[in-house]
Amino acid sequence: MSEVFEGYERQYCELSANLSRKCNSASLIPDAEQKKQKFSEINSGIDEADVLIRKMDLEARSLQPGMKATLLAKLREYKSDLNKLKREFKRISSPNANQAAHDELLESGMADAHAVSAEQRERLSMSVERVNQSSERIKESRRTILETEELGVSILEDLHQQRQTLLHAHSKLSDVDNAIDKSKKVLTTMSRRITKNKWIVVSIIAALVLAIILILYYKISHH
Repeated sequence: MSEVFEGYERQYCELSANLSRKCNSASLIPDAEQKKQKFSEINSGIDEADVLIRKMDLEARSLQPGMKATLLAKLREYKSDLNKLKREFKRISSPNANQAAHDELLESGMADAHAVSAEQRERLSMSVERVNQSSERIKESRRTILETEELGVSILEDLHQQRQTLLHAHSKLSDVDNAIDKSKKVLTTMSRRITKNKWIVVSIIAALVLAIILILYYKISHH
């Protein structure tokens, strides 16, 4: 799943749960000014939730078809949840909300003044569950990132060892090259000496042959 979508989802679930609590408490505030301030906070929160819904929608539509369908189905649930919040806010902020709340308190009794409706409890439970699911997914993503990081470190260590091995082998090859160069120089020197010696031997032989020829010619010419 997209980490960006998960981030928006976690923010929305936390915001939805917070808005549910504020809606529940706002209808019980007796002071008009405090209630107005609370309504302003709820209205701002609903606007922020709308923005998060739009961001999740854009992110979901940019993904692959399989993941896109799953996320859009989940997004429809969030939109339905947000519409319920909007209806609840509209109900408690309407001009007759005070009378309705008063009648509700009279019917349920002061002992149940802070109890929430079954629908609100369900919505709050769903929001908490979504937050928990998002937290689990984030933990799993972090765990995957840590495992990937450990694997990356292991690969880097292996590459470093291979680099050291290659450098060592390169050093040995350099030593071998130096030895070969020295051997070439020795062989070249020996070859030159052998060639020089050959010419000396040839010169000596030529001189001896010439001397023999001269001696024979001298002997023949004096007979």
